[in-house]
Amino acid sequence: MLILLNKPYDVLCQFSREGERAVLADFVPVKGVYPAGRLDRDSEGLLVLTDEGKLQARIADPKHKLEKTYLAQVEGVVTEAALERLRAGVELNDGPTLPARAKAVEEPVWLWPRVPPIRVRKTVPDGWIELTIREGRNRQVRRMCAAVGLPCLRLIRWRVGDWTLDDLAPGEWRQA
Repeated sequence: MLILLNKPYDVLCQFSREGERAVLADFVPVKGVYPAGRLDRDSEGLLVLTDEGKLQARIADPKHKLEKTYLAQVEGVVTEAALERLRAGVELNDGPTLPARAKAVEEPVWLWPRVPPIRVRKTVPDGWIELTIREGRNRQVRRMCAAVGLPCLRLIRWRVGDWTLDDLAPGEWRQA
């Protein structure tokens, strides 16, 4: 079984409850499925869940280099120089990243409002980047953006391999 979930902001990427925080079980009532990869509590978007161990490993393991595409709202002006650095790979504290596909994009028209809204500063512009990576290090996209001077305000995973969010609203899921 394969389930695609649009993980909302501030949801822990686990089924077991810790305190009052929302967890995956609050959205997916299916027993025996597990996330193939993770999304941080403050990230949103596509999470693939499966009950097949081999498939879970193939999706989550960086050695299989399954592409993941993210939309990042960043603080600052997105410059070609910053995008080139992302495309070349950036140095992080745990070593260099692989080259990424990166381009500036407009805010998606289909995008749902985030609750709570992001911090907006009237004197600091923001922009959007579409970033495709083949790794999956801890908070990698956020760290990559920060390394090129564009801290993430909002991060949404749009695609994992051939699976996309399509028309899933936050908290909705479907079988793939």
